Amino acid sequence: MSHEDFPTQNPAVVTCGLPYANGDLHIGHLRTYVGGDIYSRSLRTLGQETAFVSGSDMHGTPVAVNAEEEGVTPEEFALRHHEKYEATFPRFNIDFDNYGHTHDETNTELTQEIVRTLEAEGYVYEKEIPVAYDPDADQWLPDRYVEGTCPYCGEHARGDECDEGCGRHLEPGEIENPTSVRTGNPAEYREREHKFFAVSDLQEYLQEFIDRLEGTSNAQNQPREWIEGELQDWCITRDMDWGIDYPDDDEGELVLYVWVDAPIEYIASTKQYTERVGADTFDWEAAWRDGGDIVHIIGRDIIQHHTVFWPAMLKGAGYTEPRAVMASGFITLNGKGFSTSRNRAVWADEYLDEGFHPDLLRYYLATNGGFQQDVDFSWSKFRERVNNELVGTLGNFLYRSMLFAYRNFEGTPEADLSAEVRDRIEEAIEEFEAGINDYSIRKSGNAAVRLAQFGNEYIQRNEPWKLTDEDPETAAQVIRDCVQIAKAVAVLFQPVAPDKMQALWEQLGEDGAVADVGVDAAFEAPAASFDEPEALFEKIEDERVEELNEKLAERVAATESESDEAEEDADDDMEADSNLEPIADDRISFEEFQDLDLRVGEIIDAEGIDGADKLAKLTVDIGVEERQIVAGIKQLHDLSELAGKKVIIVANLEKAELFGTESNGMLLAAGEQADLLTTYEDAVPGTKVQ
Repeated sequence: MSHEDFPTQNPAVVTCGLPYANGDLHIGHLRTYVGGDIYSRSLRTLGQETAFVSGSDMHGTPVAVNAEEEGVTPEEFALRHHEKYEATFPRFNIDFDNYGHTHDETNTELTQEIVRTLEAEGYVYEKEIPVAYDPDADQWLPDRYVEGTCPYCGEHARGDECDEGCGRHLEPGEIENPTSVRTGNPAEYREREHKFFAVSDLQEYLQEFIDRLEGTSNAQNQPREWIEGELQDWCITRDMDWGIDYPDDDEGELVLYVWVDAPIEYIASTKQYTERVGADTFDWEAAWRDGGDIVHIIGRDIIQHHTVFWPAMLKGAGYTEPRAVMASGFITLNGKGFSTSRNRAVWADEYLDEGFHPDLLRYYLATNGGFQQDVDFSWSKFRERVNNELVGTLGNFLYRSMLFAYRNFEGTPEADLSAEVRDRIEEAIEEFEAGINDYSIRKSGNAAVRLAQFGNEYIQRNEPWKLTDEDPETAAQVIRDCVQIAKAVAVLFQPVAPDKMQALWEQLGEDGAVADVGVDAAFEAPAASFDEPEALFEKIEDERVEELNEKLAERVAATESESDEAEEDADDDMEADSNLEPIADDRISFEEFQDLDLRVGEIIDAEGIDGADKLAKLTVDIGVEERQIVAGIKQLHDLSELAGKKVIIVANLEKAELFGTESNGMLLAAGEQADLLTTYEDAVPGTKVQ
């Protein structure tokens, strides 16, 4: 593994968190898969040898529970969803080099081999633990067959996770007041021997690993509380029939916990890719055993699995550790969480059935905020970004410049590329490369849009339509520059919009696939002739948005009327937290409120405080002066993107010292995700909030 800038001499593997084979995909689920596809395509454009792999997560108790309810086998149930995912991803131009699943022979054999290695290296031991048991059903209760109370926060929880409270991973036997999901009766704890992975033996390694891990800041910071605290060993077996059998278990009663075999699918899928194309094309062992550059792209709800358990397994079994983990924020719909039970979602199939091109959604998901930040989707916001940026900026420049070139020169005029435009294309390539090495698909994706914006300004400034008669040589120079910009846009924007940029590539008269060229192609002379171009993007009308909003509202209302008390799906990892605190009974007077000096501030700089998991030090301009404020947002925001953001602060709070750093004020934010309060319009720093 290298920490050099991409492209490196090492083979790279880009993976996406495995979709759980337990339900339909909505556009909220697509964020990491679109992000992974864009990132892997971008690496190849830079010249990096890259494999892009994933697969369906087939095991675990939710699959077993739902299969039982349907009266089918878990394998039949999971394979049905796997096959649907396998068909859906290509429809969004998500082009995996290999897409497998965790129940196939490759992953089964590799998982058992890795567990045997961990056992031989002394990292696995047996231990008796209390496990929930349903005496009425005469059955042990693994994971989601048991529910109860979280021992850490007191909220309702399922057997492996406090999904309604603190979100903490729970080991067998930890949940209090256990209840059997099968019968609804109280469960009882009985002693049972299980296998444990000695993660604590690798704590020193993990502390070093997290310091060198690259990726998004939430993936780097969130696990520190685990790694730097009292690290618990990990129970890796379960009492159930569905899963990968624990290797060499003569009694055959235990299967491996789903989070053992699920990430191993990353290796298995890469191996299957090599078996299909040959080691000369891509060598899975060079990547996974000899120091390849491994990049995991996941949702933030599974950060600890990929930054604690997974690297510990890899280290213990002698495999390459991840170079980077990119963890995305969630996606909401019109400001609310996606809910499959209430049908409040824009389903993947629905989006395509409405006639929208997949590249439009790819652009929205990739560039609408930093990757680790939450993003809200609405049809109105979607229309606005498509119309203003893809149609108004990118599409407008491409069509007008190429149409002018075709009508006046039947293609690219004979002229040399100007120094100004060459420098601007070089700048765009640097922005693209910096985005990839900063693990920001937003920055890399915007590089082409900003270049097109320059192209619009350039053609408007030079007005070639006025020069064709008066100064045809200068007109030819301007249009030659514009066609070169268009070609550079095709190269740099291909990872985001592969279909649309292939169409542009062909309109430019270029041969082959734009996905197969590197950044140097942005400077290669365009084709001397090409046909009349067609507009690549079309505006979305207001009436279309109103129609889509009505459909969504009607569908949600119909679902809710069928079951006003329908509970949210327990396995819906995109659901927003709706547990709101009640309004306080105690009231304050208006005079007391007036004592608060609330001011608009503008963040000048933000950086994490060394050694503190959650704290960041902000420099904030409040008009009359600059203040240093400490806020607990380190794990929840990309600090590098906060400069320039307007915030609201309490300016007359007493000074405090937090983690050895003075804090002169308080930043206001909403909820556990620290949604920063800001202004609707452009209030200047120092403006008093009344």
